[in-house]
Amino acid sequence: MDVRPIADLGPGERAAAFERSAGIDAVREDVRDIVGRVREEGDVALREFAREFDGVDVGNIDVTDRAARAVDRVDDDVLAAIETAAENIRAFHERQRPEDWREDFSGRELGRRFRPLESAGIYAPGGTAAYPSSALMGVIPADVAGVEHIAVATPPAEQLNPATLAAIEVAGADAVYQVGGAQAVAALAYGTETVSAVDCIAGPGNRWVTAAKAEVRGDVTIDFLAGPSELLVVADGSADPELVAADMVAQAEHDTDSAVAAVTDDEALAAAVADAVEAQIVERERREVIEGALDNEASGVFLARSTSEAALFAEEYAAEHLSIVAADETTEEALLERIDSVGSVFLGPYSPVAAGDYAAGPNHVLPTGGAARTTGGLSVDTFMRSSTVQRLDEDALADLRETVTTLATAEGLEGHAASVEKRFGE
Repeated sequence: MDVRPIADLGPGERAAAFERSAGIDAVREDVRDIVGRVREEGDVALREFAREFDGVDVGNIDVTDRAARAVDRVDDDVLAAIETAAENIRAFHERQRPEDWREDFSGRELGRRFRPLESAGIYAPGGTAAYPSSALMGVIPADVAGVEHIAVATPPAEQLNPATLAAIEVAGADAVYQVGGAQAVAALAYGTETVSAVDCIAGPGNRWVTAAKAEVRGDVTIDFLAGPSELLVVADGSADPELVAADMVAQAEHDTDSAVAAVTDDEALAAAVADAVEAQIVERERREVIEGALDNEASGVFLARSTSEAALFAEEYAAEHLSIVAADETTEEALLERIDSVGSVFLGPYSPVAAGDYAAGPNHVLPTGGAARTTGGLSVDTFMRSSTVQRLDEDALADLRETVTTLATAEGLEGHAASVEKRFGE
């Protein structure tokens, strides 16, 4: 792995690093066809796509009963890990629940109230790896929000992963369907004979899932369009290169399209990290996946001329995961203050991203591709709506009378002005 000085990056290299794509454009037309068929053919289309894409002849699409039984089928240590992670995730998300409020503003009683969506659909990925953690991260915030009906879609298999099913059950889902890919998103958005339509679809997935979320957005609420996993490590010369490399390799094993990078102003550390990454790759079972991710233009070790340049690079990178490792907590906090655009932050040498991926508590469903510049990760807020409340007494309306009628008249909305004046006998 080469070390690339930031100052030497050309426009194309900078664009590759900072304008990362979820890769959905290449599959949009195919996804549109899939969504259309599910809307028209319902369960028939779901079963045909399961045979075509997953190589599975699906009997019952609804496998809620299997999820309930899975709790007794998984190993005790796996169940204990699921329950511990669920407890931590729930505790963190309970802290996010907003409270209704009302206040008096000189006779104007104003407030805001929050109500959960009635239903939500969570996508729990499958395929090359099972993700019980994603089931926890999707279902629990919806449950904490108070969503009445939570459904989970997970790809079909001859033997559905019991750990994923157990996690879905522990998290508190109401229905589980074995359907994956774009067809799962379409089924949750529009409903089929078996799958009930929902108000919101959330959760990570491959580019087919992401493209389908883009296709149905507008007919149903979605969380955001998430792409391949990302990590940027910002480190000073005190960092342990073996630990920095370990975090990079860990995130790289998600997908060949993952982006994993480190930036430092210490030349010796940069070289040591690059060497450590190369050495650690050979130890990993998913070596080919990791090597594919490390070949991406957005991946690598970047050398900054100063701490300021490293922080500016991190802000522009707007990573899904940001790890900051410096000489002490004060320095780490100072760096964090300079970086606003990030999905989730991991401070210090004992905060590996893997802890957040599974059990620390914060959600691991996060914005990618620079979307952290404008949006945050999955949260209780995703599954709630807010409304405002206002009650004016006569004196408060009298105080606003001239302001309202003047503005209404200026906008040519005479009826608005009249609706106020009539309350004063005019």
